[in-house]
Amino acid sequence: MKTQIIISLFITFSGFAQPNESRIQQLRSDTKVDSQDRAVITLLEEFYTQALQSELGALNAETSKKMNKLYQSRKTRNRHLLLMFMAYQDHISKTAAIGKPSNTKFQVEIMTDLAHEFKTIFNEIPAIIYIYKFEALDTSGKKEEAANVLNEGLSEYPDSVPLKIYKFLSSKDEAIKIDLINNHPNHWMVKQFEINKI
Repeated sequence: MKTQIIISLFITFSGFAQPNESRIQQLRSDTKVDSQDRAVITLLEEFYTQALQSELGALNAETSKKMNKLYQSRKTRNRHLLLMFMAYQDHISKTAAIGKPSNTKFQVEIMTDLAHEFKTIFNEIPAIIYIYKFEALDTSGKKEEAANVLNEGLSEYPDSVPLKIYKFLSSKDEAIKIDLINNHPNHWMVKQFEINKI
């Protein structure tokens, strides 16, 4: 139910690729913001490592349980970040399950706000947020903004396999292709995009 409220909140507002301060304040009103509590950011780093960076691309049961526990508890510090992230995940999963195109405006807005909030609270943006924000901008046709996010993400996370894959797909840089084929041939995204055949 909370996820649906957040999705409605994002769809109601406009302001394409700039953080929306009034929307963020509304989401913050129901949580305790604490830059010293890294539980949510650590959880998203685990999510990224298991679901995107690893060869298998699968979340383990322990991380899923931890995510659900933090998500359900109203005492979780910085919970609004997790609520926004889960709203994004929920939207992507549901639209993919029924073969319906996702709402790219919603995706861009929520990832823009999430990146802004992580930077504001922790002075860092998790790799997964760079990846999702790139995907949202790229899918919405905002190629220049997507390229900027990709480059910024790679400067922060130069070993991120998903970011390197997206960089190769957008640039066809042969050095990146060689790196991916030699060092990450079994990564699920390398296989999915058939990097060795491009």
